[in-house]
Amino acid sequence: MDSDLELAIAAAEAGAAMVRAQYGAPVVRHDKSATDFATDTDLAAEQEILGLIQRARPQDAIVGEETGTRGDGTAPRRWLVDPLCGTLNFAARTPLFSVNVALQLGTETAVAAVADPVSGETFWTDGATAGVRRDGSDQPIAASAESRLVDVNLDRITDGDFLGSRLLTDDTFRQAFGQRVLSTTLAVAWVAAGRRAAYVTDGNLRDSVHFTAGLALCRAAGCVVTDLRGQPLHSGLGVIAAADARTHATLLDIVARHLPEG
Repeated sequence: MDSDLELAIAAAEAGAAMVRAQYGAPVVRHDKSATDFATDTDLAAEQEILGLIQRARPQDAIVGEETGTRGDGTAPRRWLVDPLCGTLNFAARTPLFSVNVALQLGTETAVAAVADPVSGETFWTDGATAGVRRDGSDQPIAASAESRLVDVNLDRITDGDFLGSRLLTDDTFRQAFGQRVLSTTLAVAWVAAGRRAAYVTDGNLRDSVHFTAGLALCRAAGCVVTDLRGQPLHSGLGVIAAADARTHATLLDIVARHLPEG
């Protein structure tokens, strides 16, 4: 494929087709920890995606959630692949999960795609603009805070203080926003598409196969994306991805009272 964007979309959609075909079937689990596991579907979707990228871009490195790095890990072009974000939802037959594919050029995300296997939508960005593909037709997307809904990540991805549980019991937060917990980074793509006002998580998300694609979508769609203190992304202190500056400022004030000094 001549276009990196079209390759990202095709790869995400190939993975989504695999996930969709196996959704609702008996699940074979591969335990990672007491509360985390992969399924045969994760592995099959990742192989489908990796095969497509390797055939089209044999010199590129690929980092898959399940199989690690393939190719030269120092290559200037590196694909990040999350074949099934929301595995626990998938296994529980809850239709909230996504397939994430992103291409990094150095430290920048050049293109990205997030496919929803259930709706058939694929959210994409070429690094400057963002859109959604439905039935082969592309439409632009733009962030909006109209819903006043904010997703909070409750999957613990930090070794320090856990923000999510404290934030959900904050009265100011509860009065300002409707709270949601999807347990999939499909919610990050929804911020870019105007279906959520914001997304909040702690943890170090640099080069994350889970978050890179969705955050690239948010930036291209006009969101305000920073760490939890309002500083540049990838400080190691989580993310606030907000639809607009007002929502971002409100969340910064609320989150600040739950952060350690410094």
